[in-house]
Amino acid sequence: MTRAQLEDRILGVLRWVVIAFLAVITLFPFYYMLMLSVRPIDSLLLDPGRIWVSTTEFTIETYRAVLTSTEEGGQGFLRLLRNSALVSLGTVVLTLLAAIPGSYAVSRLRFFGGRKVSTLFLALYLFPATLLAVPLFVIFAKIGLQGSLVGLAIVYIAQTVPVSIYMLRNYFATIPKSIEEAAALDGCSRLAIITRVILPLATPSLMATGLYIFMISWNEFLFALLFLAADPEVWTVSLGLQQLAGGIEVPKTVLMAGSVVLTLPVVLLFYLAERMLTEGLTTGADKS
Repeated sequence: MTRAQLEDRILGVLRWVVIAFLAVITLFPFYYMLMLSVRPIDSLLLDPGRIWVSTTEFTIETYRAVLTSTEEGGQGFLRLLRNSALVSLGTVVLTLLAAIPGSYAVSRLRFFGGRKVSTLFLALYLFPATLLAVPLFVIFAKIGLQGSLVGLAIVYIAQTVPVSIYMLRNYFATIPKSIEEAAALDGCSRLAIITRVILPLATPSLMATGLYIFMISWNEFLFALLFLAADPEVWTVSLGLQQLAGGIEVPKTVLMAGSVVLTLPVVLLFYLAERMLTEGLTTGADKS
């Protein structure tokens, strides 16, 4: 066996060892959370370290308690999931409506300071969200959007538009200008070029950006607490989970079921859009 073959074998084994290690440390917390959510509370108190569930103690009563409406004695997470979905999807739509023309202009149009604009957009994303919390709260309270899901979606745009423009701008820069020139020769206007040529080609990047925006909006807690705390009817699922975590009378198995309910939609979206997400994140990475 040559030295090169030996190195290839060692590296091959190490690769699978590293993959297995990363898979364990990534998936084990979610697995343990899932196991806790299907165990009765008395079994958990007797043996909290056990990482499997027997068929005799398996239960879904925790999920019923989480998803049942508050009027029927549950935690009302179905309403919270609906609120979070409305806010997250609304944020995705509003952000893309603003980010698509902005990123296209930065990548294609020539203007003074154009090379620095995308960097400035990303720099705005680096400011702590707490700096925006108080002024946004005052402004939205004055215009009557405080305590509104619509107002919360608009607030999230301040966080998602800068990084979305940066992500999409890199992808648009990889699309050859010759394609746009050919469409222009065929009589397409600038708007038609964007809608009929650029956006179909940029579908992977749009999927990746939209999923990233959805994840931010779905998991966000600070602005949701600030804008929606006064009205439990419009709470998002992150606020509901925080209420479970702070409740003394709420069993930890119910808390784990709520955590699974919060996490599962994003995991499913990542799984369903894995190919487009990977392509959208990697394409254009060598551009700046």
